[in-house]
Amino acid sequence: MNYQKNTLTIKSWAEEDRPREKMLKRGKQNLSDVELLAIMIGSGSRKETAVGLSQRILKSVENNLNELGKASLAELMQFKGVGKAKAITIAAALELGRRRQLSEFIDRPQILSSKDGYQCIAPILMDLNHEEFWIILLNRANKVIGKEQISAGGVSGTVVDAKIVFRKALEAGPASSIILCHNHPSGNTQPSQADIDLTKKLKEAGATLDILVLDHLIIAEKGYFSFADEGRL
Repeated sequence: MNYQKNTLTIKSWAEEDRPREKMLKRGKQNLSDVELLAIMIGSGSRKETAVGLSQRILKSVENNLNELGKASLAELMQFKGVGKAKAITIAAALELGRRRQLSEFIDRPQILSSKDGYQCIAPILMDLNHEEFWIILLNRANKVIGKEQISAGGVSGTVVDAKIVFRKALEAGPASSIILCHNHPSGNTQPSQADIDLTKKLKEAGATLDILVLDHLIIAEKGYFSFADEGRL
């Protein structure tokens, strides 16, 4: 009796080992070159997964991405399982990486005080006639890597979901620390009890994820309140 050989597909792997799922859960920096290439390839063949195909391709250039970047479309298409569309995708991604290296780095502002944080976010929040909640995302050097709106509400408040706050922080590189920010359209910079409770809740949640909450700024038209400056963080 002949038995058909089962082909191992990526979908049959444990979810945490699949490149796409691994990137979603652990971040792009935790993927190997093989796994990143496999995501670009998308699918393999009946006899080989995209990861296996990626391993063969990288092995052919001694795992050197610079050498792979020199490969022509015709050379890429010599690998069984790589057609014109996949070859173009690989070449385009590697070319984009090359151009990235030639691009000038963005001079990111560094947040060293509550005033720096205020100047970073005030242009967005100070003139609004409704409340919005934002976070400033920082790297280990306290340089700004992003600003994200979490929610928008009415004149007297807005709902903030901790899961959204820290999902944004984890997606951003991830961020090493964050500054919470929201505005008071009334002009009163003093925190409400809800502001105090939320700050405590988010600080505790950040601690469990190793993401430091550096401050919570309340922005008004003529000034701001800093939880850190007032010793209330």
